[in-house]
Amino acid sequence: MALTEERETQAKSRQENIGRIEEIQGVVVEAVFPDKLPEINHALRIRRPEAARSEEDEDITAAEDPWLVCEVQQHLGDDRIRAVAMDTTDGLSRGTEVIDTGAPITVPVGRVTLGRVFNLLGDPIDEGSPLPDDVQRWPIHREAPTVEALTPTTEMFETGIKVVDLLAPYAKGGKVGLFGGAGVGKTVIIQELIRNLAEEHEGLSAFCGVGERSREGNDLWLEMKESGVLDKTMLVFGQMNEPPGARMRVGLSGLTMAEFFRDTEGQDVLLFIDNIFRFVQAGSEVSALLGRMPSQVGYQPTLESEMGQLQERITSTTNGSVTSIQAIYVPADDLTDPAPASVFAHLNATTTLSRSISEKGIYPAVDPLDSTSTILKPEILGEEHFNVANEVKQVLQRYRELQDIIAILGIDELSDEDKVTVARARKIERFLSQPFHVAEQFTGTPGVYVPIAESIRGFKEILEGKHDDLPERAFFMKGSIDQVVEEGGGEGGARRRRPESEGQQREGKQEEAEADGSGPQEGDADRSQDEPEHGETSASDTSED
Repeated sequence: MALTEERETQAKSRQENIGRIEEIQGVVVEAVFPDKLPEINHALRIRRPEAARSEEDEDITAAEDPWLVCEVQQHLGDDRIRAVAMDTTDGLSRGTEVIDTGAPITVPVGRVTLGRVFNLLGDPIDEGSPLPDDVQRWPIHREAPTVEALTPTTEMFETGIKVVDLLAPYAKGGKVGLFGGAGVGKTVIIQELIRNLAEEHEGLSAFCGVGERSREGNDLWLEMKESGVLDKTMLVFGQMNEPPGARMRVGLSGLTMAEFFRDTEGQDVLLFIDNIFRFVQAGSEVSALLGRMPSQVGYQPTLESEMGQLQERITSTTNGSVTSIQAIYVPADDLTDPAPASVFAHLNATTTLSRSISEKGIYPAVDPLDSTSTILKPEILGEEHFNVANEVKQVLQRYRELQDIIAILGIDELSDEDKVTVARARKIERFLSQPFHVAEQFTGTPGVYVPIAESIRGFKEILEGKHDDLPERAFFMKGSIDQVVEEGGGEGGARRRRPESEGQQREGKQEEAEADGSGPQEGDADRSQDEPEHGETSASDTSED
């Protein structure tokens, strides 16, 4: 009887290549395969013990997925392999069977993934309908496109967001780093980009939550559903509570789903990764568990190659493009830390969100002087775009230099030329704000998509002084310059004839208020003129905006 069972086991092993667990260390599993070693990056399947027991005893509840998936990372010799589990190893024991699937981890691709939420294995986690049995699946480990298939990143990706398109434009098929703290509007920018790609370019988006908080992922899904962009998006999450193996591979799963639409359907796909630092962090944990010698600051020795394997797949080909926007956490604000430093080498543009700008009520709170782009060149964007962008930056930089003088001495101490520069800079600063479609339900202001030609024309007219007679607040939260002129001109001829300098503008406002009978008394007017009215974060600015 025992001999028969042994022969059956051997026959089964020859068909499925079955091994057995020898050692378990956290999420690292060592197994012996006497017949054939599984290849590196191949997926292994281990039947969970509670699943086996539930078949024998009805009182035992089985796990949702009866199989634990691991990925082969090392060959140790003597028929031994070391693999990393993609879920918890709780309940496993030595001697448990391990089945070699003969292929890497695969995820579903195609139209069925749109509007759905997946884990890194491609299993739906949104409690929606199950995927069809014949759904196409691609392995998450794929080669980067060949050199012959690449197209240069010399084409601008129009986002419809003025400050981004004008001053730090994104390259189609490029990689963008999105820097920003909590509450400055990263998620809103991500949602607006997804909406603009879906509505204006008929494009698709993939969102990867790498080490994401479950609450934030749930909020993002609900907000996408309410704003109507979910059906053009696929979401893949490896939450913060999951093992490092899952967090390390979830980025590849989302990228694979995006690659299908680029390579097969010729689409332009937007890929969001939040947070790319946690991808590195998960790789560091896995490396330590595998016993590799740590590199500088304790990171894995394979840091650069792991980052390169992910980033090199994000590119433009002759078929379509994958443009990536990656949120980047900088540990202790140290840009020389190996994790963010390994990302910088791959970025084509950086978008920095500033808390000081968001405090003024200006959204998107993009810092125009801290954001950069490698395609901001005349040969790529044209002379007009390049010149207008540079002039805008020069005016804003000069305004920043003059702020200390204004705060201490007042604007009247500036030269006439600097007074004009300050007035235009403040209008430019407000014109960089823009109402978003995805925020309509909260603000009540209709969103605006601004083509790049309109953005260039608007800022060029401000720089040329064509709108020096308009009040600053006419530029706030507007789309095109025509909208500014229309609403600014409708506020009365007195506003159109208002002087350029800030001091004169304030006096004009006081005269209007006194004419209405609602203005301050004479003593109050004198006192208000002595106040430091031109500080960047003054109460008058906040109320005006």
